[in-house]
Amino acid sequence: MKILVAITGASGFSLGKKCFELAPKEKYLIVSDKAKIVAKKEENIFDNSDISAPSASGSFGIDIMMITPCSMNTLAKIANGIEDNLITRSAAVMIKEKKTLLLAPREMPFSPIHLENMLKLSRLGVIIAPPILGYYSNQEFLEDMENFIIGKWFDLVGIENNLYKRWQG
Repeated sequence: MKILVAITGASGFSLGKKCFELAPKEKYLIVSDKAKIVAKKEENIFDNSDISAPSASGSFGIDIMMITPCSMNTLAKIANGIEDNLITRSAAVMIKEKKTLLLAPREMPFSPIHLENMLKLSRLGVIIAPPILGYYSNQEFLEDMENFIIGKWFDLVGIENNLYKRWQG
């Protein structure tokens, strides 16, 4: 299974980085120019301006793409078919290949435009999963909260995990 994690300039870089670190191999990372301000260069990181990177082609075979966090700018571009960088091109490939694409929008409150774009993408099969806590798992520390969110994302895309305490009824 090939997993691509993309981090855009929305607040929450550390959550996206942790999602990448916890993802099973084979994994790749794209960091947008704005996210690079707080990012460190790591192995398998593609430059967002490199439209010829492997994930820009359906034949490379990415199975799951997660944009965590996803800025509203990136979400709007994907919703409207704008493929002006590697992240938006890779997302377009996931949609056209009918592969799993998860977006974790980081904005509050959502404007009607944000909601319309999310609805449009959801109708195309894109998973819209903002980083929202479930208080039933009794998180005490930031790490517990991050593990809950990432665990829920992994559940949504079919990656087995034991990152959080599940509901017991």
